Amino acid sequence: MTYDPLQHHRRSIRLRGFDYRQAGFYFITLCTQGKEYLFGRIIESKMVLNAAGKMVEKEWIALPMRFPNIKLHDYIIMPNLFHGIIEIVGATLVVAQNAVEMAAANEQAKDSLPAQGQPQGLPLLISAFKSISTLKYTHGVTTQNWPPFNQRLWQRNYWERIIRDEKEYHHLADYIQNNPLNWDTDRLK
Repeated sequence: MTYDPLQHHRRSIRLRGFDYRQAGFYFITLCTQGKEYLFGRIIESKMVLNAAGKMVEKEWIALPMRFPNIKLHDYIIMPNLFHGIIEIVGATLVVAQNAVEMAAANEQAKDSLPAQGQPQGLPLLISAFKSISTLKYTHGVTTQNWPPFNQRLWQRNYWERIIRDEKEYHHLADYIQNNPLNWDTDRLK
């Protein structure tokens, strides 16, 4: 299907004019396609990850090896979504040389990473995380009998908020940590 600007009206939800490569803290939310419960369950107000949820956690924790200019802060994997705070440190986000070498060993993941040393921003980092976790999830569907997903593991976009001060950071960190307690009232459920 060819692009028709009269028919296709995708608006960016990113802050217009903001450089997402710059140092700072970002709160992100990713939802599964169709909000399917794929990563575990809430039991007695605690999130219990299944094998797929543990894989998502492992790939999240591995991101700083691929992108050395990031630090991971609070995060939570819920049955159908992921919340996290990520910090970009330094002037730009660059891809680690070992990430390019690791991607070369895995042809399918190779396209999700740019050339080494090329400055990158938050959208590329999230794209790489979604691509790698989708690839691993697909492998789990075929080898470990994980529930299949319909066309995409993750929704096309993601929600992000630029954290502007310490008070906001602490509010969002508390929100992440208390998410399992508040699951029954969560609108993303």
